[in-house]
Amino acid sequence: MKYVRFTDREGEIGYGFIEGEKVHRLDKTFLDSNCKPTDTCMPLDELILLAPVVPSKVVCVGLNYALHIQEMKHELPEDPVIFMKPTTSVIGPDAQIIYPKISQRVDYEAELAVIIGKTIKDASDEEAIKGIFGYTCANDVTARDLQKKDGQWTRGKSFDTFCPIGPWIVTDIDPSQLDVQLLLNGEVKQSSNTRYFMSSIPKLVSFISQVMTLYPGDVVLTGTPEGVGPMQLGDEVIVRIQSIGELRNTLK
Repeated sequence: MKYVRFTDREGEIGYGFIEGEKVHRLDKTFLDSNCKPTDTCMPLDELILLAPVVPSKVVCVGLNYALHIQEMKHELPEDPVIFMKPTTSVIGPDAQIIYPKISQRVDYEAELAVIIGKTIKDASDEEAIKGIFGYTCANDVTARDLQKKDGQWTRGKSFDTFCPIGPWIVTDIDPSQLDVQLLLNGEVKQSSNTRYFMSSIPKLVSFISQVMTLYPGDVVLTGTPEGVGPMQLGDEVIVRIQSIGELRNTLK
């Protein structure tokens, strides 16, 4: 099933699920187990798709592909490396990524995003997987020069618009073997598969839950493969993930 958050022709924000080229409106968010379909059905191309969730936090995993660790010249971490992005960084499909005036290099990072569906705290791997609602595409946009200058990642990762996610959430897929690609102006720059994760999704979610409580709608970014690189003003960047779709954004 594909779930979306959208703005309709009247400017109202709604939630729904996709069937063919139509969106069936729900009476409340799809994260509510009591949500029900309404009688409203709308053409998908008449809606503006938004970031599919409004998270309380975005928790990111760094260095989860061995080849990316090599290209960034980092040492192999003993535990998953986690950091966070603020909610002000979250934007949806077709929205513009704003190039910060204080940065000279802004990079793309294609990632599979995990959407949390239930409150998760101190969970085992098995409990963690049961708390996942679904999956979507994400771009962990990074001001690389500032990240290197600071020696830690908060400023370089946290600018407004630096976390595009979408276009929808897919619930009925196996995330363990999905192709992940990044296209810059139509040219493939990153291409890998989630089977090369160093830490699996259940392990990552469990690990994070030992540190902080994860709430429905929270987002976990699972790390980017090798091939990261810079974007320029006017570029179109596409994150393409097998069985999910494409997340398109432009750099302004």
